[in-house]
Amino acid sequence: MIKLEGALYPWRFRLVLLLLALMVGAIAWRIVDLQVIDRDFLQAHGDARSVRHIPIPAHRGLITDRNGEPLAVSTPVTTLWANGKELYKAREQLGTLAKALGQDAKVLAARLEQNREREFMYLVRGLTPEKGQQVLDLKVPGVYAIEEFRRFYPAGEVAAHVIGFTDIDDRGREGMELAFDEWLAGVPGKRQVLKDRRGSLIKDVQVAQNAKPGKALALSVDLRLQYLAHRELRNALIEFGAKAGSLVMVDVKSGEVLAMVNQPTYNPNNRRNLQPAAMRNRALIDVFEPGSTMKPFSMSAALQSGRWKPSDTVDVYPGSLRIGRYTIRDVSRANGPLSLTDILIKSSNVGMSKIAFDIGGEAIYAVMQQVGLGQDTGLGFPGERVGNLPNHRNWHQAETATLSYGYGLSVTAVQLAHAYSVLGNSGRMVPLSLTRVDRLDEGVQVIPEDVAQTLQGMLQQVIEAPGGVFRAQVPGYHVAGKSGTARKVSVGSKGYRENAYRSLFAGFAPAANPRIAIAVVIDEPSKSGYYGGLVSAPVFGKVMAGALRLMNIAPDNLPPPVESQVTAVNADKGGRI
Repeated sequence: MIKLEGALYPWRFRLVLLLLALMVGAIAWRIVDLQVIDRDFLQAHGDARSVRHIPIPAHRGLITDRNGEPLAVSTPVTTLWANGKELYKAREQLGTLAKALGQDAKVLAARLEQNREREFMYLVRGLTPEKGQQVLDLKVPGVYAIEEFRRFYPAGEVAAHVIGFTDIDDRGREGMELAFDEWLAGVPGKRQVLKDRRGSLIKDVQVAQNAKPGKALALSVDLRLQYLAHRELRNALIEFGAKAGSLVMVDVKSGEVLAMVNQPTYNPNNRRNLQPAAMRNRALIDVFEPGSTMKPFSMSAALQSGRWKPSDTVDVYPGSLRIGRYTIRDVSRANGPLSLTDILIKSSNVGMSKIAFDIGGEAIYAVMQQVGLGQDTGLGFPGERVGNLPNHRNWHQAETATLSYGYGLSVTAVQLAHAYSVLGNSGRMVPLSLTRVDRLDEGVQVIPEDVAQTLQGMLQQVIEAPGGVFRAQVPGYHVAGKSGTARKVSVGSKGYRENAYRSLFAGFAPAANPRIAIAVVIDEPSKSGYYGGLVSAPVFGKVMAGALRLMNIAPDNLPPPVESQVTAVNADKGGRI
């Protein structure tokens, strides 16, 4: 009779049952441990495969002019991207996708071939939300969208050099956008969402971190004055066939830059055919010899020395002065004695040089330095240059003479406008600002008040006296200023270029109580003349006239009212008084 092995060895059967029971118990314990005791483990791994944090874009701060007019705003746009692996599997739809994107199908196919193993590739950036949604509605596998912001500049080319622009990633790259990038830039937020293994959104869980928009920035620029200056400068360049030009307008009392324009300019909203030369903010970056616009500061040094007064005269006959190998000449060909005011009116290099020989080059250098020439303006504008104001250990006659009438040094248009604002502010210098100033700075007295006010009267005569720069006059206002014509230095060799000039004019108004200072620089006028009094002075006059009117500044040169004789009319004749 055959007996079962289990019956012969009952302990083996029991052992197998025990092992099976232990295995079931271990599995049951692990299930309880994972689902009840240590449930965070599975949840964390599940979330890692399904929970995602997608960025919430933050828009840059608004840039406005001093009156709140928008100069740079952020608008929402849609950026489309693709998962190369997913899109490659649906490549038969590339033709439809390329047509919707406005791209060449072959070019898109070649890009996809290069990125077929990648999970991210840009398709197009900066679409309008409506256009982006039209592409998404095609439901092409592997095509997704990102919400972004794009900068838009309502003033276009008018304020381009001041505002600058941002790159495709919304980071400042030029102008105030770059200078205040940290201030304007927002902080992106995070949104927690659930996605399936294909990347499709299942559920919007919560906002993990709110987006923080950038802070607003109010500039000192007045958009109305900016348009006015832009128009007149552009018209002057066309009329005189000039290569380039700049105009800077400064509030004499506050130091705020009310307008800053350059030509040529560009449209920051469309930079496809942008020329690098058009991007340059010439008012802050280009340096030049300012010519006769420096004579008022040399005259200030003479008046401060106590050795000269406005009624003193200088003999400029025969209109030229020989210094070693150099000959100084007067364009006006004035002969005989000239008063200090006449030297400014006639723009006599000979007269100015003789005064400079008497007071010394160091005194002239000191005044020019005090009004900010050759110094940092403190604006913090990217790429700004400080120019050059030479200081010699021993001032020879040639160096003294050339400095006195504006050669041998280099300045920017902003520095020139700032220096004239000091004269207009009775010798008190206040810091320049490209942002709106809410509390006035008292400034520093760098030129004695009586000297500055004397110069104001002398510069008023430069405009209003017979033979003065009448093209700079403004109806209803007394204006003070000085023209200049400077030859351009030859690049790569010594000396100056033939028939290449800069036409300049700088001044302020109203002369009775100056409020606005303007500097105009026009580069290489090629037709109808090149003198500053002919080319730049009319621009100054037109812009100043418009600015005084827009800022509602009271006239100081109105004709006296005509006395009218009131006649009583007989009541029987129906007359009335």
